[in-house]
Amino acid sequence: MISVAALYRFTPFPDPAALQPPLLAACEGAGVKGTLLLAREGINGTIAGPAEGLEAVLAQIRALPGCAALDVKFSDAPAMPFGRMKVRVKREIVTMGEPDIDPARGAGTHVDPADWNALIADPETVVIDTRNDYEVAIGSFAGAVDPATPSFRDFPRWFRENRETLLAGKTRVAMFCTGGIRCEKSTAFLHAEGIEEVFHLRGGILKYLEQVPEEQSLWQGECFVFDERVSLGHGLQQGTHTRCQACGRPFPAGAACPVCGPVAAR
Repeated sequence: MISVAALYRFTPFPDPAALQPPLLAACEGAGVKGTLLLAREGINGTIAGPAEGLEAVLAQIRALPGCAALDVKFSDAPAMPFGRMKVRVKREIVTMGEPDIDPARGAGTHVDPADWNALIADPETVVIDTRNDYEVAIGSFAGAVDPATPSFRDFPRWFRENRETLLAGKTRVAMFCTGGIRCEKSTAFLHAEGIEEVFHLRGGILKYLEQVPEEQSLWQGECFVFDERVSLGHGLQQGTHTRCQACGRPFPAGAACPVCGPVAAR
């Protein structure tokens, strides 16, 4: 069994390029594969490997400036879900295209999975799924707003265009994503747009599916993940979706891709 760690941390890195070589060497030396993204705003990625190797790499990441409280979600895979290890330096660790947003200082309020149901069931709360359209298509929280955006970069434009309709008669906004990074950055964006009561799911959907019993869950469907497992269900069990070789979209195993038709899946 292979251990998988999805992680991120918003923290200032004055010289992210200097962190790249030692991180890559540590991962390769520990038999860890996957992708890590470094930027001036922090670190993001998903990596996998033997448990002891993964812990060694995570210890090195936690030793970086501001990363002691690194947000990590663990799950298992029957085989290595990545082909190689990549450590890349980017302008943003999750691309929104809003250079003045600083999630390290301006993010909203975290809500633990145990408290999430009560928040999103409140009629005064607008619940927004901040993921891409193809992710939302295979699962989301009951009643959540789907922006139908093909990319996270489209989220600011979508919110500004739909703000009045979304907030009509509402007093608070709750947002979520796969592991927490996109919804955390989204809360910083909404704060910058003048929205005061903004909340996001701590640890994202993955932590919710891990901690909340299925019989109490408000989650419907499966959660898309960016590796060869494709999707996960309650208890972080392997899902039932595969991925189109042509466009990369998920769809139920044995069915045809809704975009490309009956092409080979992987």
